[in-house]
Amino acid sequence: MDGITNRTTEADAGHGISFTEAFRVWLRVALLSFGGPAGQIAVMHRILVEEKNWISESRFLHALNYCMLLPGPEAQQLATYIGWLLHRTKGGIMAGGLFILPGIIAIMGLSYIYAAFGNVSYVEALFFGLKAAVLAIVIQAVVRVGKRALRNRIMIALAAAAFIAIFFFDVPFPVIIISAGLIGYAGAKSGRSEFAALEHGGGKTATVDSMLGEEMPDHVRPSVPHALKVGAFWLAMWLVPVAALLIAFGLGNVFSQIALFFSKMAMVTFGGAYAVLAYVAQQAVEHYHWVNPHEMLDGLGMAETTPGPLIMVLQFVGFMAAYRDPGSLSPMLAGTLGGLLATWVTFTPCFLWIFLGAPFIETLRGNKALAGALTAITAAVVGVILNLSIWFALHTVFRATSKVASYGLSFDMPVVSSVDIAALMLAIAAATAIFRFNLGMLTVLGGSCAAGVLLRLVGVI
Repeated sequence: MDGITNRTTEADAGHGISFTEAFRVWLRVALLSFGGPAGQIAVMHRILVEEKNWISESRFLHALNYCMLLPGPEAQQLATYIGWLLHRTKGGIMAGGLFILPGIIAIMGLSYIYAAFGNVSYVEALFFGLKAAVLAIVIQAVVRVGKRALRNRIMIALAAAAFIAIFFFDVPFPVIIISAGLIGYAGAKSGRSEFAALEHGGGKTATVDSMLGEEMPDHVRPSVPHALKVGAFWLAMWLVPVAALLIAFGLGNVFSQIALFFSKMAMVTFGGAYAVLAYVAQQAVEHYHWVNPHEMLDGLGMAETTPGPLIMVLQFVGFMAAYRDPGSLSPMLAGTLGGLLATWVTFTPCFLWIFLGAPFIETLRGNKALAGALTAITAAVVGVILNLSIWFALHTVFRATSKVASYGLSFDMPVVSSVDIAALMLAIAAATAIFRFNLGMLTVLGGSCAAGVLLRLVGVI
C-alpha cells in the first residue's frame, strides 16, 4: 500500500539518509521557517541542497516548480515532496507535518490571547503597530517576487493584466491563474524565449552529485491503480469529516461553514497566502462576518511573526468564527475546534496533491512547456500580490472606503479625509527600515509593535 502506508526502514532508504537524521533536519527547517515562502524556500535550499547535499539543485527546482503550480502553500508542499523523495510517504508526512506544527501551536496560543484580550487598549495598540509593519512586508513581497519574475515585457504585461483584472473587475483568482498558465504553456511550446524557466539562487551551478542522485527512486512508479488508491485514501481523509459535519449539523452551522469554505480555499489558493488573502478577506468579512478587516490584518501579522506558512492565518479566522458562534460549547473550546478544523481542511489536500501527482511529475523533469506555464503564473501572481498590498493599504492607512461599481468596474476607493496619520507614519517607518536599512522581518515587526504601544501611552491613538 505504498502511498498510503509505509514500511520503509532506516536501512532500506538506499541513499544513506536515516529517517532519524531526516526528522532532526526537518524539525530544524520547521523552526526556522519564518519570513514567508521566499524565506522558507531559501532555508530549505540552504540546508538540503548546499549544506546537507541531500538533493540536487535541478531536482529541488523541479519539485518547487510543481509545488508553485498547486493550490496551497508551496513551501510546505515542497517539504512534503522532498520528504517523499527521500523516505516515501512516511517521509512526506513527517516533513510536511513538522513544517506546520510549530505554526499550529503558535497561532492557537496567539488566538487565545487575542480572543481574551484583543479589546484591551494596549493589546489593540500592539496590533495597530503590527498592521503597519505587515503592510510594508507585503509591499516588499511585491518587489521581491517582481524582480525575479518580471524580466521581460511579456511578463510585465501579464502582471499588469492580472492586477487590472482582479482589482478593477473582480475577475476570480483561479481564472487569472489558469489563463496565465495556458498562455505560458502555449508560449513555451512555440519556442518563445520569454517563457523560459526561472532560475533559483541567482543561477548557481547545479549540485549534481547529491546523496539522492539523479536517478528515479525505486518507489517512484506512477500508475493509474496506484494513483486511484492514493487519491481515494487522501480524499477520504479530507472530505469524510466535512461530510460528517454537514450531515450532523446542516449547512447553517458554523463548523459546517468553516469546513466547506476552507475546503474550497484549499482548491483555489494558488500563489500562497499573499495572493489569496484578498479573496479570503472578502468572504470572511463581507459574506460570513466572521472577522472585520482589521482583524484579518491582525491575523496575518500573527502568521508573519510565527514559523510556518503564512496561510496559517486561516486557522485564526476559523478560530474567531467558531469563537463568536459557539452554540452549546464554551467560546474557547469552540474556537479551538474551529481553528483546528480550518487547519485540517486547508492542509490535508496538500498531501493529496503531492502523493497523487509527484510520481507522475518526477517523470516530467525537463519539460519546457510545464516550466513556461509556471513562469507565466509567477508573473501573474505579482499582479495579484500588488492588489493585496493596495487592499492592505486601504484598510490600514484609511479608516473608510467607498465602493465604485459602474461600467463593469468594481473596486474600493479610499475616503481621503479618513486617513490615519499615525498608521501612515508607522507604515512609512517600517518600509524605510526594510528597504533602506535592510532590517530583518522580526526586528521590524517587533519595533512596530513597540511603536504602537508607545503611541497609545502618549495618547496619539
